[in-house]
Amino acid sequence: MSIRIVPLDEAGRLQTAAGEIPPLLLPQPSERYLARSQRLTALADGHPMAAYLAFAARIAAAQHRLVREQPVTLPQRGDYFHHCAEHGLPPLGAAAWPRDPVWRDLLRALCAELAALPGPAGQVARELEQTDDAALESAARALLDGDFAAVGSARAPLLWAALSVYFSQLAAQLQVTAVAEPDDARHLCPVCAMPPVASVVRLGNESGLRYLHCSLCESEWHLVRAKCSNCEATRDIGYWSLEQGDSQQAAVRGESCGDCGSYLKILALDKDLNAEPAADDLATLALDQQLEQRGFARSGVNPLLFPG
Repeated sequence: MSIRIVPLDEAGRLQTAAGEIPPLLLPQPSERYLARSQRLTALADGHPMAAYLAFAARIAAAQHRLVREQPVTLPQRGDYFHHCAEHGLPPLGAAAWPRDPVWRDLLRALCAELAALPGPAGQVARELEQTDDAALESAARALLDGDFAAVGSARAPLLWAALSVYFSQLAAQLQVTAVAEPDDARHLCPVCAMPPVASVVRLGNESGLRYLHCSLCESEWHLVRAKCSNCEATRDIGYWSLEQGDSQQAAVRGESCGDCGSYLKILALDKDLNAEPAADDLATLALDQQLEQRGFARSGVNPLLFPG
């Protein structure tokens, strides 16, 4: 990985230049899911997808309550994190990480909260709540391996929501720093090795800097602007928006790459301070449709809507 994560007890030998760009921003799950729920609720008002955005807001609100009421503790694993740092491996590589059964408790609690919803959403929640442990672990493995078809688009958002609450809390507790390596391969999260949902041009201490936002653990990692987030090319980058006129003024744009044929959304917080990666990506599916009609393929994952 091009962003190497190092335990803090090894960080003393690393020299960090003044004003250096922070390569990694660890998540704040106690704030993230609440902000997502509030943003989805606001975006649902008058939106053609109002019902689904409201459902997604319920999921995010349930995630927020789970973080408060069912906290997860990062296990002590001896020299494991030092081994990851030495070999440039993500410390919480999701596909290989030995998941604690607590993630299934989180899932069942989330499903219990959504079980009363009318229609298919409530039915799926009730079915997942009663699913045996072995089947849940099999579904989680398939999701984290990118085999979304094996899970189905109805079950995937709820499973991913529980896994996200689990991994985001683990990530938030990492006692690490990050080092930018010469290699430019930054298309996957350096914490959990999952794809981004979108990229964000930030304000505040990181004003003007672009960070990719992880679809699973909610970490963010730096990538320079005007570069493809999938293949790192810079030659043929295009920008698209749903607004008429200058796309540079849009808060949410599609960033496409002519070299690899992929695209990912990019959010500008200076254009809309309340923009939230998963929420605004979900609310702009019309932009996805336009980009896919032009032959581009999405490179990221939205945790609230899976193909199928």
